[in-house]
Amino acid sequence: MNYSLIKGLGILGLAALLAAGCQTADSPEPATEAQSASAEAKKTQVAAENESLSRDEKAQIYAGYFDDSLVADRPLSDWAGDWQSVFPLLENGDLDGVFADKAAHSDDMTAEEYKDYYTEGYKTDIERLIITEDSVSFFKNGEEKTGRYTYDGFEILDYEAGNRGVRFVFKLEEETDGLPRFIQFSDHAIFPTDADHYHIYFGDDREALLEEVLNWPTFYPSDMDGAGIAEEMMAH
Repeated sequence: MNYSLIKGLGILGLAALLAAGCQTADSPEPATEAQSASAEAKKTQVAAENESLSRDEKAQIYAGYFDDSLVADRPLSDWAGDWQSVFPLLENGDLDGVFADKAAHSDDMTAEEYKDYYTEGYKTDIERLIITEDSVSFFKNGEEKTGRYTYDGFEILDYEAGNRGVRFVFKLEEETDGLPRFIQFSDHAIFPTDADHYHIYFGDDREALLEEVLNWPTFYPSDMDGAGIAEEMMAH
């Protein structure tokens, strides 16, 4: 399997690595006020611990080079929010400037080749996601389906290019038609932090999802327009 392009998947801002937050998802019950306060306290603790990382160390983490000891469990709330798929933006041409910019800084691919590559990567029929601290709502063809998901650990993946990535896995509590049994998040962060965008993998086979590196639906906040998302992508 060719993992050589994995480093190009997505553009998480390094600043996101400075934020932090952590709580366990062992209990299927909604977080109580005390649990939420504990999670916030742990966020502060993790932030302090990782504040000592140098700029170069943060850049290495972003690029996929890190020690296992730095990887930490993350709660679903790290991805909480209202999110839009960028695939429709690719289709309507809003991201063409991104691909032209990539081509201008690379001798490997043309803008058209980049667009083809990201078309396969971004492709999804999920238009929108709403995520809370314990649930994920999928919007497809204007219809919404919601399930409760609990933390199922993380997986560190080694790529042929020499770098690595981390997938944070969540499992559907109760089997529901139309909802994937597993979802996996990848956003270049390896410890608790609030995501500013992310790649998501979903399906019923946990192990098979870990092998998927060609299709990585990508989501940005729903209140951003195409121009803003393109600008954010090119900034990184």
